[in-house]
Amino acid sequence: MPELPEVETIKRDLDPLIRGKTITAVTVSRSTVIKEPGVRQFKRLLLNARCRRIFRRGKLLVVELDSAAGRELFLTVHLKMTGQLVIGPADPKSRVSFHLSDGMVLSYNDQRALGELRVVKDWRLLNVVRGMGPEPLSAGFTAEMFARELHGRSTKIKPLLLDQTFIAGIGNIYAAEALFLSKIAPQRKANTLSQSESKRLFKNIRSILEKAIQCRGSSFNNYRDGLGKKGTFTRHFTVYSRKGEPCVCCKEPIRKMTLGGRGTYFCAQCQK
Repeated sequence: MPELPEVETIKRDLDPLIRGKTITAVTVSRSTVIKEPGVRQFKRLLLNARCRRIFRRGKLLVVELDSAAGRELFLTVHLKMTGQLVIGPADPKSRVSFHLSDGMVLSYNDQRALGELRVVKDWRLLNVVRGMGPEPLSAGFTAEMFARELHGRSTKIKPLLLDQTFIAGIGNIYAAEALFLSKIAPQRKANTLSQSESKRLFKNIRSILEKAIQCRGSSFNNYRDGLGKKGTFTRHFTVYSRKGEPCVCCKEPIRKMTLGGRGTYFCAQCQK
C-alpha cells in the first residue's frame, strides 16, 4: 500500500500539472471504486470543474476544485493496495480517467480495484480523516508530544505506528525501517521505551520518511509516481522484505514474524 512518501511524491508531481486545468470529461470503467456519490452524479459534479490544487492528508490525496456552478468541491482518492494516480496520455487500463483541458489525462489505475474515490463538499468530514492522528513531518508533531503519547500506551510499538489514529501516513515499510534504525524490537510495548529510545525513534521516523520522499517512494509492488515512474527507496531497505538475508549491522539473518496481522521484519540481535 502506498504510504506517506509515495502519496507525497504523487502530490508533488501532480500539483503543478493540474493547477488551473479544467476537467472536460470523466470516463469510468470500474464503477466499484466510486464510493460517493453515485457514478452519474460523480461525473456530473466533476464535468467542467477547475482544479485549484492537490494536497495530502495521511495516505489520502485531495483535489480541491471549483465546480462548474462555482461551488467548492473536493475529489478524494484513497489508493489503498494497488492504486495509482498518473498523468499522461490516456491509459486503456485506467479504472477512472479525468480528461483535462490541456489534452492530458489523469488516470486512476488500480489492479485490484480496492481504492476509493469520492466527490464531497468537505473532505474534513470523511470518517477516515476525522480519526487521523498528526502528520509526522509537520512542525506541530514534536518529540515531546510523541514521548507523551507513547508513555500512555501499552500497545506493541509496531502496530501502534501503523495505527492511523496515532500517526497519519506511516505504513508497514517505514515502521519496520524506523524501528530497525532505532534498535527497538517491534514487539516492545510502547510505554516501555526510555526517553532516549523515544527521541531516537522520533528522529528516525522523520528521517526515514524524508529520505524516502527524496527517493520518490518505494516501488516494491504496484506503486508508481504521478508520472508513472518507479521510486528507488527499495535500494535502501535495511530489513523490510529481507527475510533470511544478513543484517547490515551484525550479519545475523533478518527474521519475519506476524504482529498485529502484518508481516514484520526485524533483526533479533540488533533490536531489543
